[in-house]
Amino acid sequence: MKILVTGAAGFIGSFLCKKLLETTDNLIVGIDNLNDYYDVSIKEARLDLLQPFTKFVFKKGDLADKAFIDSLFEKYQFDIVVNLAAQAGVRYSIDNPEVYIHSNIIGFYNILEACRYHPVKHLVYASSSSVYGGNTKVPFSTDDKVDNPVSLYAATKKSNELLAHVYSKLYSIPTTGLRFFTVYGPMGRPDMAYFSFTNKLIKGQTIEIFNYGNCKRDFTYVDDIVDGVIKVMGKAPTVELGEDGLPIAPYRIYNIGNNKPENLLDFVQILSEELVAAGVLPADYNFDDHKKLVPMQKGDVPITYADTSELERDFNFKPSTSLRDGLRRFAQWYKSFYKIK
Repeated sequence: MKILVTGAAGFIGSFLCKKLLETTDNLIVGIDNLNDYYDVSIKEARLDLLQPFTKFVFKKGDLADKAFIDSLFEKYQFDIVVNLAAQAGVRYSIDNPEVYIHSNIIGFYNILEACRYHPVKHLVYASSSSVYGGNTKVPFSTDDKVDNPVSLYAATKKSNELLAHVYSKLYSIPTTGLRFFTVYGPMGRPDMAYFSFTNKLIKGQTIEIFNYGNCKRDFTYVDDIVDGVIKVMGKAPTVELGEDGLPIAPYRIYNIGNNKPENLLDFVQILSEELVAAGVLPADYNFDDHKKLVPMQKGDVPITYADTSELERDFNFKPSTSLRDGLRRFAQWYKSFYKIK
């Protein structure tokens, strides 16, 4: 098969491409605009891991460039599309809204249009746990109401789900949206808490822990996310008839999370222990001198917690990596990548 992965230089996208290239004979076409939202050298390092594979083709380009997207679909006639490219970050969306409209709305629309005119067997796309907004019912279920986002980023992800449903209904495009829950691991995004905390701690700076440490996050290791995505890719929703005799949209939404929210203070404790064990920080590092409890920030939510029962039911899959194991792998990668003596 021919598979398109957008955001191929991104965190999840690069890990997905690598796993597909290692385990299948499919042609993987990856696209990314390599923007400088964070350190481009990390994106380039991810791509370097993919370049040796003969079945990998990389194209630099922007989802919002309709002619670029259309030309790719015309040339390759993709069987499966996995749309992971997006402008990420909740807090960044408060100060830079136009970037989110450009990438997450216009870009996704271009993908949908391309799938309309060059039919695919399955479109899988990244949504986010942020669509649940300030939902106080836990764990978060895909049956919950998600009409009250608390950030523009969340609003764009909910918009993706709505647009996908329309295209599924009108043009019978099988689509599956995946609500990712706080993905972490080696080669991750430097703006994520575990990575930015590490950057600050090695400089002797103070880390801020929001909501006075009373936040909980459903941390999900990147390999678990990738395994879940691959499972979903291979099982597209089918077109079925409703009671009225009309087709029901071949459209699904799933949560992918660890189903085990961790308190941020516990998370910081485990991270600190693994950074010391890996030799990133000295054994006598005083973490208490570098922690500051602060109020909740705009756009943040107090807890994320995934109900993954539907994913388990339909794909017999559940993430399994413990937070300590995942943070250990991150700490070991960090020491190697930044050549810490």
